[in-house]
Amino acid sequence: MINANRPQPTAEEAAQLTEHLGADDSVVDEELTLSTLKSAITGEINDEFASMGESIRTDLEGTLDAELLTAALSDLETQIDRLSAVREAGIPDGKREPERLYRELVEPGWQLYDHLVNVGFFESVDENAVRFSAEHIRNTGHGLVEANPLMSELEEIGFDEGEQLSLIADLLNNDRELARWVPTKEIPADVEFNVDFVPPLHQRAAGGTLLWIQTLDVHLWQKQVLITDEILDDGYWDAKGMLGGLYLLGRVAREIASETERTLTDGQLMAALTASAAIMIINQQKICQDVFYITEEMRAEPEAR
Repeated sequence: MINANRPQPTAEEAAQLTEHLGADDSVVDEELTLSTLKSAITGEINDEFASMGESIRTDLEGTLDAELLTAALSDLETQIDRLSAVREAGIPDGKREPERLYRELVEPGWQLYDHLVNVGFFESVDENAVRFSAEHIRNTGHGLVEANPLMSELEEIGFDEGEQLSLIADLLNNDRELARWVPTKEIPADVEFNVDFVPPLHQRAAGGTLLWIQTLDVHLWQKQVLITDEILDDGYWDAKGMLGGLYLLGRVAREIASETERTLTDGQLMAALTASAAIMIINQQKICQDVFYITEEMRAEPEAR
């Protein structure tokens, strides 16, 4: 059941992905894998992109709790592994209120989020990073594909190669959508709302991820007469994508916090940081369309009376 709608870039998405990365055209004629993609990429991450990662490292040095982050990532990995069981459970049980299925998934995420808020992590990233652009996204995809430690860790926590490629496609093939999300400092002063109350971009992405997943228990329970297996399957993959993006965010924070286990270059660190927000943002938009905005075409057939 869960294998339904498994993320895997289509031929068109794979072609777009390689084009955005500036990869050698020959890769289009092959089966797309991380290995073929990596071998086909030419050029380097530009110095400006890498310098943003260096600035964030320097700015946050000594502020993050490596032990807390390691524990939170371990607990998050456990919850990602539990996600398939949550999907198999289907609609949360409960007579007066739903059982806690999806809410448990995000408990370690909230611990991670709260720590990053408390130390000013999100403000530092917002101050040092730039808005999404085609060049920024290309550098991000390049750095992510080349970051072997990150790809290996994603595999270890349950993202197979097709899912990893799908996450990279979420990043590279949605540049127009991502361009709508800007760092708080770049929001125009004449907008209709008070910018002082707008959190930093990565905080919006992480907080939104946690809230969307947390809300699934109540939403599925209340709307159970409308819910189909296809909706549940799509929700599973969307939630998994968001949790993967959240894991990357925590992984960057732990990298900065560690004094002895640094495995990413400044460019790769910035790539992981940018990708984390992009992946969470795109999968939030997916889950809105796949699970929360249920159309007549999507809904379960009404029971015969």
